[in-house]
Amino acid sequence: MNEQLQPLKKPARTGKAGRSGTQDDIVYAHIFEAILEQRLAPGTKLSEEALGEIFGVSRTIIRRALSRLAHESVVLLRPNRGAVVASPTVEEARQVFFSRRMVERAITELAVQHATHEQLNELRQMVREERDSFSRGDRGAGIRLSGEFHLKLAEAAGNAPLVSFQRSLVSQTSLIIAQYESGNRSHCSYDEHMQLIDAIEARDAQQAVNLMMHHMDHIDSKLNLDEDSASDDLHAVFSHLLKKPKAAAKG
Repeated sequence: MNEQLQPLKKPARTGKAGRSGTQDDIVYAHIFEAILEQRLAPGTKLSEEALGEIFGVSRTIIRRALSRLAHESVVLLRPNRGAVVASPTVEEARQVFFSRRMVERAITELAVQHATHEQLNELRQMVREERDSFSRGDRGAGIRLSGEFHLKLAEAAGNAPLVSFQRSLVSQTSLIIAQYESGNRSHCSYDEHMQLIDAIEARDAQQAVNLMMHHMDHIDSKLNLDEDSASDDLHAVFSHLLKKPKAAAKG
């Protein structure tokens, strides 16, 4: 018999998603992370009631978080039918990747001009964590760190609107990969990321852009209309946030 999952009274503050902020900031961060890690499948129904129980907050808070995610095009709000994780069509996927290429080119060129040594060192540390995640078989964390690398690079470029746009594109890309990536799930993005950092540090704009475009080609080449492995069980996705039932007393 399955044990009853207990609702989380206060969202956990530990881990990547447990950032400080308002209650809807925290809910938003956890759902965003689950999308980046491909633990939430495209098309998953995001029940306000279930999420409210999981996070221990009101449905108003859940609606605010889902509204932010909808603004970034990773959640679809359907009138009278509730919210679902977006399921990009093939044409939408092509448009996202076209936009991503344009944004990545601009970010790379600006990063060559503005990235500090401290920011480059932070990026290198992120790549090492990404590599370690894949090495120990934690594919979800590796994918999330790969996406966060591109967000951190956008910050190093020093252009706030690009950071905001990139955040939406990176999360949409994660959904596209979850929905359309072929069965070959090998990842070498950490090698490509490290080479990119080296080119940026050398202030070689042409080489850096070439490496970024090659990196995008590599991601694009693995897309297919095939499987996804994320879950549509909200309690399973956020099980690490739920209180475990106390063991029965022995007597």
